[in-house]
Amino acid sequence: MSSALKQIFFMIRVNLGSLPRRLWISLSMVLSVALVVAVLAGFLAMARGFEAALQGAGSTGIAVILGGGTNQETGSDVPAEAIRSLTAATGEIGVARNAAGGLALSREIVVPVDVLRASDGVEQTLSLRGMDTTGPGLRDRVSLSQGRLFSPGAREIVVGGRIADEFSGFAVGDKVRLGAVDWTVVGDFASGGSAFESEIWADLEAVQSALDRQGQVQSLRVRLDGAGGLPVLQEHISAFPGPPLTAVSEADLYAAQSERTASLIRLFGWPLALLMAVGATAGALNTMMSSVSDRTVEIATLRLLGFGRLPAFTATWVEAVLLSIAGAALGILASWLAFNGWQASTMGANNTKMAFQLDVTADVALTAGLLGLAIGIIGGALPALAATRLPLTSALRARV
Repeated sequence: MSSALKQIFFMIRVNLGSLPRRLWISLSMVLSVALVVAVLAGFLAMARGFEAALQGAGSTGIAVILGGGTNQETGSDVPAEAIRSLTAATGEIGVARNAAGGLALSREIVVPVDVLRASDGVEQTLSLRGMDTTGPGLRDRVSLSQGRLFSPGAREIVVGGRIADEFSGFAVGDKVRLGAVDWTVVGDFASGGSAFESEIWADLEAVQSALDRQGQVQSLRVRLDGAGGLPVLQEHISAFPGPPLTAVSEADLYAAQSERTASLIRLFGWPLALLMAVGATAGALNTMMSSVSDRTVEIATLRLLGFGRLPAFTATWVEAVLLSIAGAALGILASWLAFNGWQASTMGANNTKMAFQLDVTADVALTAGLLGLAIGIIGGALPALAATRLPLTSALRARV
């Protein structure tokens, strides 16, 4: 066994020592693997960044009440009778109360508004969210970066940090036309890069009046009264007459939204990466067959000196694996330099623009790297087998 290991290590050293003779074809294998890994890592980083933006907005201590049997704010409608019944409740309903004894609740509506991006003149659809003055306080991890919150009844807006960074004309004190009405920017806020930063906030009644949504409420945001508050709230609203109401935790609401879009991103990314991987595997096979052909005399000589088939197989296979590892490492580095922290945007749950940052995390790098490693393992197997089946005497005669 010790002799076999020595033979394996010796042949691996011989193979790697001859790499400079095959530098360009070996580099082609490394670069093809790197390209596959970088493409897959880019798609996975996009999905991970989108998930992080939405899941960062969700809190288990906040519940969202929706009407009409939907699980999204788009298409939801909470009747005025249900709101009155909820706010008039005096017993335990699973919702926390404020210092004045009222419910910690915000009536809300989301309206898409078109805004021209000054950098390229492209029209983008953003979310204008009307809410009660209690609304900002029902968002965890949200803090004002500058300015102040909107005043009740006033046509004033507070913008998320991503909008303030990307769109000109949204600085504090600027006038912005949303719909047919001019609004004054009075502040901007940050929320740790979550989906909230892609929204514009304003007073509910001001939004209803300016955009002809009088009386419409799409959702109610409430702070739950402890960990067991959600089941109590769900049971309470199930007894309301009229269209059914649904109460879900904010964390679950955003997690469901992120999973749909993230799955779609992966659905596009994986087939493309696998198709490229097939081509890279064929390239790896061609590279290693050329390597075996270039080392025919070396392999035949060592075999005639008593080296077994296993060292010949292992040395060739290890060469392919090492080249693929080098390609995977290069691809991960390239994807991290090119994609990590890069800002992208897509359509969110309310059919409006949502910005997020690509995130090349450790598990993204590991997944993409394993695909690169698989290319070397599969692509190197057949050439390694061919190295064990060389006709020794004819191989030496052909080089004389």
